[in-house]
Amino acid sequence: MTEPALQCSSLSKSLGGKVVLNDLAVSVGSGEVVALVGASGSGKSTLLRSIAGLMAPDKGEIRIQGEVVWRRDREVPAEDRNIGLVFQDYALWPHMSVRQNLSFGLEVQGYAREEIRRRVAHALEITQLGALEARRPSELSGGQQQRVAIARCLAMRPRLLLLDEPLSNLDAALRDDLRSEMMRLIRAEGMTAVYVTHDQVEAMAVSDRLAVMDRGSIVQFATPQSIYAAPVNAFVARFLGGFSLISGTAHENHFAVCGDGKRLNHSSAGFSGSAMLVVRPEDGRPAAEHPENNLTGEVVDSAFHGRCWRLQVKVGQDVIRIDWPRREEPGSSLAFSLPPERCMVLPA
Repeated sequence: MTEPALQCSSLSKSLGGKVVLNDLAVSVGSGEVVALVGASGSGKSTLLRSIAGLMAPDKGEIRIQGEVVWRRDREVPAEDRNIGLVFQDYALWPHMSVRQNLSFGLEVQGYAREEIRRRVAHALEITQLGALEARRPSELSGGQQQRVAIARCLAMRPRLLLLDEPLSNLDAALRDDLRSEMMRLIRAEGMTAVYVTHDQVEAMAVSDRLAVMDRGSIVQFATPQSIYAAPVNAFVARFLGGFSLISGTAHENHFAVCGDGKRLNHSSAGFSGSAMLVVRPEDGRPAAEHPENNLTGEVVDSAFHGRCWRLQVKVGQDVIRIDWPRREEPGSSLAFSLPPERCMVLPA
């Protein structure tokens, strides 16, 4: 059985009397990209800093490629863990050229001159920075500076790459382009990476598996497709994908909307009791398409999203988001339906 590239077991950490990591366990396979998402204070950055050696947990164990790098009786310094770090502020040496920024860490590590030259040349080539190698960071755009930060990690050939909000300082169009380029480089090099982001869309785009964190624990850890299709609880559904939730009561294969009385068919495992119906924006259909699953609500807002209009519609006591082919006036009534096979019910 292949040794995981990263394994964290029973990690706990408290700061100022508040539990930040709560008996957390996670395992990342070799060459896998795992994204960590969660609200502020969920423990994402604390976990990343603990793995990097910038913070010590209170208890637990961290292994990188089978080697214990932190345990109560053993702590490998950050500089000896062979981990690459990419932050949102780039952290480049301002007085050094691009080439010098790439070679400096290798020189400190004592690599031979020819090995440094070979590694730097490869990193410059794969990131297409060769034409900029003599420039200093102040002469580069934000996207180019982030490429230099990535190239520096590629030159070091770390056992593990940690990325903490690496694209948050860039504008939206550049962020999308650089994200694709960055992930192409990471996958081409076969690197194992842990990627922290607040952007759920970004997390789903970059990761092989997605870890959703809440109050220091991982509440769901699966492929982005699996989580989108079947969030494990109402917290995950609220946090990911722009889902909306409708309050009500489940009765085996039916769902009664709270404050409305409407009954809908759904495809979830049968249970009875207080529940939430998960509504994906793209699942809104004309009322006639699924007459057995009709809902009526009041349009609260209507915003143009390019391919569609994103409506906010009050149904019962909740406001949900629906993608619609045309604009609807706020205050108007909207009749729509939901495909039964796409309706998922979770315990409240």
